[in-house]
Amino acid sequence: MTIKVVRGNPTPEELAAALTVVRARAVTASEEPPATEAPRDAWSDPSRIATTRLPQPGPLSWTRTYWPG
Repeated sequence: MTIKVVRGNPTPEELAAALTVVRARAVTASEEPPATEAPRDAWSDPSRIATTRLPQPGPLSWTRTYWPG
């Protein structure tokens, strides 16, 4: 692992502190198991609600949605 200081002039203590944090994060990231997606519950499945398809509207259906009668 190579780390390069792009800006500034850190002291040896500041650089050591930054490297400690980076190394600790790298170790914990490698130890964590990969996250798996939890299975969906049946009650939250949208296909349960939409079991049948609605009929397609006709060519003049937009007029009936805005005008009474």
